[in-house]
Amino acid sequence: MYFDGASHKEGAGAGVVSVTFEGEVLPYSFTLTQNCSNNMAEYQALIFELEMAVDTKQRHLKVYGDSQLVINQLLGLYEVKKPELLPYHNYTKRLMGWLGDVELEYLPRRDNKQADALAKLASILSMIDKEARIPICKSWIIPSIFSDDEDDMFQEEENHVMEVFEIEEEDWRQPLVDYLKYGKLPSDQRQRTDIRWRATCFIYYKGTLYRRSFEGIFLRCLSDDEKDQARRKKPIQIVVLTNQGKANPEMVITGLLWLKIA
Repeated sequence: MYFDGASHKEGAGAGVVSVTFEGEVLPYSFTLTQNCSNNMAEYQALIFELEMAVDTKQRHLKVYGDSQLVINQLLGLYEVKKPELLPYHNYTKRLMGWLGDVELEYLPRRDNKQADALAKLASILSMIDKEARIPICKSWIIPSIFSDDEDDMFQEEENHVMEVFEIEEEDWRQPLVDYLKYGKLPSDQRQRTDIRWRATCFIYYKGTLYRRSFEGIFLRCLSDDEKDQARRKKPIQIVVLTNQGKANPEMVITGLLWLKIA
């Protein structure tokens, strides 16, 4: 696994690239909810990477990062002098303890280009307006403050919530929206793990939840009422990634709705 974080005065982002034993490459890009230093962004990228490994019960993990400070602090070669880094350092060490077998290695930025690009892209997304077109496939929001409680992956603050995505009660989409938009998870550990794992296939874009198919097509997720309405309509609507002759790819709506969870 490769990780990187990026921060500037307008926002921060994190990039993670996971490579499976089968050779599959899984890139992820995250927008962080609070302004933070580059070192804090680096820690958050690594934390999410380790949480995914915990959820998927990885037995052996090799982690590469281009932050010499973060890597050496975790290896015990550097002292953690800044108090704002201590919560991240302690939580990361706890995750590494749960995994048991984690190898950390410093990787120069020139050799960590994909994670670096994802982190920089996510930091830019944190400052654009709601009407901007986002030229990436996946983006999540994760809080930057962690709880001391091992059962609480994130400590949610009221100022993180700017608006509510209003859908009916017991809508199957709501837990995914809560997690992708606010980093909110249920108290039950089994449900938390399930939502984190399922969320890797979804994105939340401009107030709508989409699932990415194996073909790279973004399928809009429907409620039960919308599903019944869609069945009575002939037009098909999907969201796809296309260049359309432009320099950067962008998400566009062309036709059907995704009706059912796989």
